[in-house]
Amino acid sequence: MTRIAVLVSGGGTNLQALIDAAEANAATGRKEYDAYEIAIVIADRECYATERAKKHGIPVAYALPPAGVPRADARRAVSDRVLALARDSKADALVLAGFLTIMSGEVISDYANRIVNLHPALLPKFGGKGMWGHHVHEAVLASGDAESGCTVHLVDDGCDTGATLLQKRVPVVAGDTPETLAERISHVEHEAIVEGVRLLAKKLTAAS
Repeated sequence: MTRIAVLVSGGGTNLQALIDAAEANAATGRKEYDAYEIAIVIADRECYATERAKKHGIPVAYALPPAGVPRADARRAVSDRVLALARDSKADALVLAGFLTIMSGEVISDYANRIVNLHPALLPKFGGKGMWGHHVHEAVLASGDAESGCTVHLVDDGCDTGATLLQKRVPVVAGDTPETLAERISHVEHEAIVEGVRLLAKKLTAAS
């Protein structure tokens, strides 16, 4: 069974999808090769996602950025705290489910090929610094692209540059706004994050 640490910053709907899938698998009593359990939920700010975790008895911890330091130093401090928490919880992998801090430092090498991120666009398009939330959807609509979607990818030392595990596609329709496009993508995000984590769990199980 692969133990994952889920990193969150917001409402936690993708975390909820992971919780629901894990609980459904556990209810069957089967120990599948791609099964996972959520060892800990780590937040970089106060957010509703932590309440979702608590309701299901999942441990919650915080990796809060220190105040009054340059952004790069704050990101490194959050990353180092995430690494310590992940090690303490014996997490085999990290799952970024709407986590807004761009991680750096030892956590990237220590968990190399064991960190997945969900991005709300079809990478390599519309990725990189500043491409999150409504900014992504605004850029898609401005481009005139006929489709968008989401990508689950491995995390490396770049920003949205790691190898793609899977993508889900949705159409862009006439009259779309960033909000309507985001809503359409959110439905496939929930499927994608679960499928992506199961793919990673399968790879880790096969390698062990």
